Amino acid sequence: MKEIIKNIILENQNIILPEIIERDLQIPVNNNIIISLIGSRRSGKTYLLYQTIKKLLETGVSNKNILFVNFEDERLNLKSENLDYIIQAYQELYPEIKIKDIYLFFDEIQNINGWEKFIRRIFDTKSRNIFITGSNSKLLSTEIATELRGRTITYTVFPLNFKEYLKFNNTEPLLYPQSNKSKIVHLAHKYLTDGSFPESLNFDSITKTRLLQQYFNVMIFRDIVERYNVSNIEALKFFIKKIFANITNPLSVNKIYKELKFLGYSISNKYLYEFSDYCNDIFLTQNINKFNFSEIKQEKSEKKAYVIDNGLISAIEFSVSQNLGKLLENLVAMEFLKNEKKIFYFKNNFECDFIVEDNQKYLPVQVCYAFYDNQTKERELRALNEACKYINVNTGIIITFDTEENLIYKEINIVIIPFYKYFLT
Repeated sequence: MKEIIKNIILENQNIILPEIIERDLQIPVNNNIIISLIGSRRSGKTYLLYQTIKKLLETGVSNKNILFVNFEDERLNLKSENLDYIIQAYQELYPEIKIKDIYLFFDEIQNINGWEKFIRRIFDTKSRNIFITGSNSKLLSTEIATELRGRTITYTVFPLNFKEYLKFNNTEPLLYPQSNKSKIVHLAHKYLTDGSFPESLNFDSITKTRLLQQYFNVMIFRDIVERYNVSNIEALKFFIKKIFANITNPLSVNKIYKELKFLGYSISNKYLYEFSDYCNDIFLTQNINKFNFSEIKQEKSEKKAYVIDNGLISAIEFSVSQNLGKLLENLVAMEFLKNEKKIFYFKNNFECDFIVEDNQKYLPVQVCYAFYDNQTKERELRALNEACKYINVNTGIIITFDTEENLIYKEINIVIIPFYKYFLT
């Protein structure tokens, strides 16, 4: 096994790094703390490791001082008690280099049960330059909390945000001159419908759809079915398809349970709640709570589920792929989360799409693709006004695709703004 590990170490040290377009997230180095990256498959965690390795090499660090292992490499068949083979293999390759002087990158390490004890021991006794990634939030977060307390900083990696998406498409995030703005609007529509998994940007629409369907299947079968030993795969797929079809609406597990029962599936609604947790754990979906000033009531509220990327929605659920209003709301939800904002939905007499919390201040946000008639506009304004009055603020936002206006509605300042402008400025 050590010979295999040696080959993997040497291969990765001599790999030609891909062309790096820097993402907004900058990973700190030489901070004497473990850096943990979590996020969905193919969201760019490995790419961020490569970005960090490139920076190290540019500062004069030798490639011999880089130890990179991807634990999804099929040649590795390690158990927790064998993890030290990695260190032994490196020391046999480079006996003259001290482990404290190397940088250790462990990609998708959650595939090894008991990995956390190994990482803690290496950090405490050998090297303070450790970077780990994983595609499961609960697994990593739970083990980090218990075993690596005080030793790590965790970052969540999402598919590209809109600014990054423009950068990856060689477009400046400037709304002038008009020619650049026109290009941004064109890319905004692609971002809305095709999503922003980094790898998918390089393919035509047919290949992109197949690629995203492959991502989806790997998430279901490898990240959920295998990891959590789910036996009722058909019920799981039905449940996830229902989430996709009903984004923007509160997630009614009991309703899905009744539909499954009607179709002849024998499953407890307890398992459906677990399915929802699994989808969040692997970053296929992200749930938000109904807004309430009581945190206890927030946690007990009916959730809304948003999908990690619009491209997945378009590739999997055709009924939603043509609904630009739903796609825009999902995009806005994810854009807020990518920008580390805490969001809720509001529902009283009317429903407001989001309450955004930032520095203990609240901002009501409504999402509407376009005002097709005055009745639509009045409905959006009425809901936003109620949310503003409830949380006692005098300004609300309506995010559209390409409509812009400022107005006062029942003494509330309303800013109507295209999503591309809002998230660029």
